[in-house]
Order: sequence, then structure tokens, then C-alpha cells
Amino acid sequence: MKFSVLTLFPEMIEQGLNTSILKRARENGLIEINPVNIRDYTTDKHGRVDDYTYGGGAGMLIQAQPVYDAWKAVTEGRKVRTVYVTPQGSVFTQEKARELAGEEELVFLCGHYEGIDERVLEEVVTDYLSIGDYILTGGELASMVMIDSISRLVPGVLHNEESAETESFYKDLLEYPQYSRPEIWHDKAVPAELLTGNHKIINAWRLEQSIARTGKYRPDLLAKYRERERVLNLLYRRKKENAYLIDAMERGTADVLACEGENVVAIQRSCNQVMICAVDYDAAVKLLSAIPGEVRLVLHNMEALNPVLSDMLGLKVSEPYRQGVYTLKVSAPVPYKNIRQVTLRDDVEYIKEHYDHGSPEYVQSQVEAGNVYAAFDGERMIAFAGMHADGSVGMLYVEEEYRRGNVGISLAAYVMNLALQRGGLPYAHTALDNEASLRLQEKLGMYFAKENVYWLYRGKED
Repeated sequence: MKFSVLTLFPEMIEQGLNTSILKRARENGLIEINPVNIRDYTTDKHGRVDDYTYGGGAGMLIQAQPVYDAWKAVTEGRKVRTVYVTPQGSVFTQEKARELAGEEELVFLCGHYEGIDERVLEEVVTDYLSIGDYILTGGELASMVMIDSISRLVPGVLHNEESAETESFYKDLLEYPQYSRPEIWHDKAVPAELLTGNHKIINAWRLEQSIARTGKYRPDLLAKYRERERVLNLLYRRKKENAYLIDAMERGTADVLACEGENVVAIQRSCNQVMICAVDYDAAVKLLSAIPGEVRLVLHNMEALNPVLSDMLGLKVSEPYRQGVYTLKVSAPVPYKNIRQVTLRDDVEYIKEHYDHGSPEYVQSQVEAGNVYAAFDGERMIAFAGMHADGSVGMLYVEEEYRRGNVGISLAAYVMNLALQRGGLPYAHTALDNEASLRLQEKLGMYFAKENVYWLYRGKED
């Protein structure tokens, strides 16, 4: 992921974002940080970038021309999400961090003095964000805070893949208290639950503590958590039919936009995808106004909604898919052992060549996100499978000579187990005429929902 920072103090950005985890991520090519000096783009012979404000008032204002030229040099005319760091913006949250982490590139614009000429802001800025209701000397510190938070959610940046999802604000709860050795310090003992070695007891204690701490310090977040749990309980009444939204909400990647009874509309902002679970046509139609007009994908389970959604959003309707759901809490067996994650050093072109249900760019994005796994015969790749951007299991391909063995089912089980470990509800969407994949899912222990699901999309189906 690439971050460009338009600033008057590039050395501040470079020094502040070149230590610890972020330094390692930069060295490994997982993130790129590009500080850009706005002064390099001024046409003033003295190198000035500021001037007095029209209408009078104290202080100087950064002029539009050097900011625009710096932005244009970075973006090369492309549509790149551009964040202006300002106390007037909406407050930056973990939810916003997850959303921005889904971008391939971001530009941060740092103000100074009395700010920046409004005309260039109107022309280039897409997001106005603040880290709190207080004033800083400039936008550099605030932009570094946001970049640090976003970078932690880029796949591979943190060694422990779970750590980004078990820290403060995960699923709208504050982090539980943590303890290290010694067992007793200043006459204070580590809670007995943490010494049991029983993960069920430990997890229950941690959840209890997170709820209590959130209620004490952030009752607003606790209210969000309670509402999320209420909606999840409704969805679990039809577990197999609602698996795709249950999975996203359990993993903390989906936000509810509207809910009436068991009809729910939610969004995964990281992939700009709306998910709808409907049981009543009239009630569901009333909720559709909550959908943002610029969404790229819609997934739902009621055929009658297709023409309404297509007309409303200008999206194409896919063929129907069957939804297979793995409801067990234990991992499926993986008899074939030579399976490993695909990286950029592996033969990504092989996957692009053999996977024809998505663009090469989509395949590349899933590989970069660490969501694709391959089986090897020695060092030769012979099959692959992965998780889609929405969380579903799929992307399965096996070379013909290996299809009668256990390679395919092992790969599918391997990826399904990883999905289970993330804390969600593993599921897969399969075309109705793909009998081989449907049989494979039955062997894996998946159950099929009674209702088909449908995708609406703007371009080629992913």
C-alpha cells in the first residue's frame, strides 16, 4: 500500500514513520511512504508557498497552486483518495482505518498556518479527517497517527495475523486488561481465570472485562456493540441462509446500515460491498434507501429484489449461486500436506492464467492480501484456492491430472479452516451447474442454504 504525504516538513514524516513495525513493513515492501515537499512545487522565486488571506485576519494561508501541482505530480491525474487532515473533519476511527486500509493508495494533505486555500481543497480532497477536537501546529502528527493505524491493517504488516483484530476497538469493545510475570506484584495477583489454561474460561473472562471496561469509559461504543449483538442474534435464526453476513459481522468487517425485524442491510466498506439478508419483500425494499449510491457490489438472498436493486443502483445481476455453509466448530482434515500461502515471489501469473472468474487485477489484489494458497508437487504449483474479498471460500483450481486425488478437497479444507480460525462462519458460493464443486463442498461437511444468493455488480464478476 502506498502513502503519499503532501507537507512542508517531509523530514518529519520520514523520521516519524521509519521505526519499529512500520520500518520493517517498508523494508519488506508491504507499505510505501512517500513524503512530498509542497515547497518543491511553488512558482515563487523565493520559495514561498503562503500569502495573506483575503478579507483580512491573522496568519498566513497556504496557496492553492503549489498544493495542486504537488498533488497532480503524485497522482498523475488518477483518482486517488485524498485525505485533508483538519480539526474540522470527521473523527478518525478504527472503522475508518479499516475502510481506508482497503485502498491501494492514499494521499494525505497536511495544512499549516491558517490552513489551505479552499479552492484547491474543493478540487482534490475526498475525505476531511481529524484525530480529535484540539489544535496542532500542523497536520503532520495527525497524518502519522492515521498512517500508523491504517498500516497495521495491511496484510503482512503485523507478524501475528490475529493481533490487529484483538486490540482496542475490535467489534466496538475496548481491550481487556492484560498481565505478565510475575504472578504477584505489589500484592496484586493475576486474575485466577488467566491461570487456568482453559481457553473457554479465559475468553469468557476477557469478553466480560471488555464489556465492563467499554461501559465505564465508552458507553457509546457499548451501545453499538449491544446493537450489533442484537442484529447477529436475529441473523442466527436463519444461520445457513444468512451465513455471508454473519461471517462478516463476526469478523468485525461489516456495519449495519438498516434493520427491520430479520431484514438487514449492511456494508463492508473495505471492498465497497453491500450485503442484504431479507425475509420479507416489502420490509426489505423500505431498507434499500440506506444503500450508498456508489457501491460496487451487492449480495442478497431474495430473487424478487434483483430488478429493484438493478434499477436503483445501475448494477448487473448475476446468475444464482448456491450457498454452502460449514457449521462445525472443528477443523476439517487436510490429507495433502504440501500447501502454502502464495506470495508475490511465487508464480502469480499461473493463477491469473487459470482463474477466469475475476480480473487479473482482482487476483493480484487477493494474492497481495495474503488470501490465496496453493498446493505443490515438489516445487511445482498444481492447484490453488483462496478467500474472496468478502470473506467467502473459493477460487479453486486443480490441474486435471490431480483432480481424482485429495488435492482439491485438501486445499478447500485448508482455506476453510483458516476462515474458521478468523472467528467467522465459513461459506462458499457456487454456480448451480458446477456439480463438481458442489459435491466437494458436501464432502467437506458443508450444508446448503434453501435459498440461492445473487450478486449485483458493475463490471466483470469477481
